[in-house]
Amino acid sequence: MLHFKRLFSALLFGFSLQSIASETIIIGGDYSYPPYEFIDEKGQPSGYNVELTQAIAEVMGMKIEFRMDEWSLVRDALQNGEIDALQGMVSSAERGKQFLFSPPHAIVHQSIFARRGEPRASSLQQLRGKQVVVQKNGIMHDYLLQNNVGAIINTAETHADALRQLSSGKHDFALVANLPGLYLEQELGLNNIMPVGQPFQAQQYGYAVLQGNEALLARFSEGLAILNNTGRKQEIYNKWLGSLQDRGIPWRDIGKITFWASVLLLIFLSVAVIWNRLLKREVNKRTRELHIQQQQLIQADKMTSLGILVSGVAHEINNPTGLLLLNLPIIQDAWHDCEATLEERYKEQGDFDLGGLPYSQMRQEIPALLEDMHNGARRIKRIVNDLKDFSRQEDDDIRETFNLNDVVNTTTRLLDNNIQKYTDHFSSRLASHLPDCSGNAQRIEQVIINLIVNACQALENRTQNIHLETFYLPTQNLVGLDITDQGHGISPEDLPRLLDPFFTTRREHGGTGLGLSISSGIVKSHGGQLEFAANQPRGTRVRMTIACHQETL
Repeated sequence: MLHFKRLFSALLFGFSLQSIASETIIIGGDYSYPPYEFIDEKGQPSGYNVELTQAIAEVMGMKIEFRMDEWSLVRDALQNGEIDALQGMVSSAERGKQFLFSPPHAIVHQSIFARRGEPRASSLQQLRGKQVVVQKNGIMHDYLLQNNVGAIINTAETHADALRQLSSGKHDFALVANLPGLYLEQELGLNNIMPVGQPFQAQQYGYAVLQGNEALLARFSEGLAILNNTGRKQEIYNKWLGSLQDRGIPWRDIGKITFWASVLLLIFLSVAVIWNRLLKREVNKRTRELHIQQQQLIQADKMTSLGILVSGVAHEINNPTGLLLLNLPIIQDAWHDCEATLEERYKEQGDFDLGGLPYSQMRQEIPALLEDMHNGARRIKRIVNDLKDFSRQEDDDIRETFNLNDVVNTTTRLLDNNIQKYTDHFSSRLASHLPDCSGNAQRIEQVIINLIVNACQALENRTQNIHLETFYLPTQNLVGLDITDQGHGISPEDLPRLLDPFFTTRREHGGTGLGLSISSGIVKSHGGQLEFAANQPRGTRVRMTIACHQETL
């Protein structure tokens, strides 16, 4: 009976994987949220989200069906399981308790709209005591309910309804998404309203599914990564959002801007000779800074895409590994059941062949082989889970409590193959009772990976060693990690420049020189620093320190 249940569970697991690929996926969307998603004049779903979803379905081989309705209704439909995913939803910590979000495919800004000639509000704090209309169950509705802004909240089913109410004289302000607001202001001919102040509340906007539906979300994330890498997503983005992205300067302000620009131009011309050399120097400085920022953004985008692909691959590896972990105990039980019969035959008839080898040898080998296979499958699952955790996308502002020893253990498991490639002498010593830290554990993990990989690449042969050691500095409230290698070391003239952007001694091997610079920035944001020193008689010692979590001291 036990064997039958296990086999039945394995069959159900395999069928669930096939059903994801064959079923029609119901995609929900707001019927009036242009240019992101809306019903066009022919009654068909249209907009940036719709075209992006169709492109993902094409590259991932998914069958989809759109269900467009009022936002509050499609959000309820997702909660009730009537639809599978929303193609556009702003993520937040509160929403994250119920929904899972893909990497963002757009950034949504919010704007305060007011009637022309009436008092303005340039920030949320100035909405206290004012009549404000928002979309029902939209992100700003959630925000006003969860934060003590003090506004008098009125709701509308769509952004268009909210702007029409404001235009007709109702309420003091409308709080809506910036691009849909600009789009609807033009399409509906609402000439007596305008955005006031600068757009604010930059929010990540992407696909959303219910908690527990990671498999479907992984397919959307993988499809989005493919469109990113092929340039297709940027084409769709430019088609629908590019022309509106640069809007926002009222025409009546152009005269003022032109006047002050002329004044500034005259001032610059009058002092051009004196300041010419200084201006050139400043321009060169800014150009270098922009170049550094551009390279860092490119590197970050590559890492984001790689993380999405790693997460997808990890998910695919976990499926067959799960089958192995499910079936191997059944095979072990079957061997134990057969062993008595085989032993009886061995005693009666003597040795015989089993799988091409003598039974007298196989009866010792088979249990060991099955146990090795079981241990190997468990190790694969643990490594894959570490990879999924490492590739998980998190906001830089996320602060959590973590232990440096746990991060070091996870990192060495991920790099086990890489380390064995370079050295036969890798060791670590983790301090006991190490205080916890506060920050982003995933970012610290990235730093440690970068430092260990650098140490591996510095080794000249496999006999040289790498040693890791964690420690606690109570007088400075710091915990730290020392990474010591016996590699070729760092020349004294290069030591002061190690953290400079683009400085690298491995440019001919593809190094960009951004790794240590970015790592240093991450460590500084955690209240610590990176230090490099020559290790005697040869090699390098890197010390990373980060601040302790005060409540755990």
